[in-house]
Amino acid sequence: MTIQACGLTLNRGARTVLASVSFELNRGELLGLLGANGAGKSTLVAALAGELVPQSGTIHLDGTPLDRLDPHAQAHLRAVMTQQAGLAFDLSIGELVAMGAYPFASASPELVRGWVDEALAQADLSGMTQRMFSEISGGEQRLAQFARAIVQCLGAVSSGGHGYLLLDEPLAGLDPRHQVLLLRAVQGLARGGSIGAMLVLHDVNAAARWCDRIGLVAEGRLIACGAPADVLTPDNLRAVFDVDMAVLPHPLAPGRLLVVELDAPAHGPGPGRS
Repeated sequence: MTIQACGLTLNRGARTVLASVSFELNRGELLGLLGANGAGKSTLVAALAGELVPQSGTIHLDGTPLDRLDPHAQAHLRAVMTQQAGLAFDLSIGELVAMGAYPFASASPELVRGWVDEALAQADLSGMTQRMFSEISGGEQRLAQFARAIVQCLGAVSSGGHGYLLLDEPLAGLDPRHQVLLLRAVQGLARGGSIGAMLVLHDVNAAARWCDRIGLVAEGRLIACGAPADVLTPDNLRAVFDVDMAVLPHPLAPGRLLVVELDAPAHGPGPGRS
């Protein structure tokens, strides 16, 4: 069971934002997506979420073309957390997190409460159900949205046995402790074998430390995708970020890598970077 993208090309005006991108997201794995600003990572998430329609290429969700699944069917299998943590109207944290259960109308109130309690605990928001979304910090708002996505994944596993989690820059605005908490929670969901998770990240070392596979995106193209040791090479990192980096064995995490920036870009930001 996978999310499979094949030959995705997506234009915005005259600009090609994705160019013939192909990859798979499998159950039981964390796939990290790295790239410079403007490389096309968020556009790829939006395409997988059904929010943007590519000009060419296909997306299959567990073997079914995405465009043949209505939004309710998609929500039964896949949870999405976008970069924007805000709400159009105010809710309590408990109400927001419980929204993750909306696709599962047949779930009992007791079951939903269990999902919500588990998600709040994983997001370090237990005891905050009555707080209003507008009253908490930006980082806590992001964690509340993360908890909502966890509830949706728990519902998907409960109803169909598996699901997928797409997180666009989930670490933005989080302190180091909560970054680790979030990554550990996602890893725990994936290690259970029922969830496949894709995370858009800007921290190369977070990807190297936590992800099973890493995809590198440069100017709309997926230039490499595979195990961190195969993908995180000085040549690949220079091609993506225009910065020289050294890749070393991690001194404290056996089998993992440590990436060290060596110098600043020699020629300024490249195309599509900001």
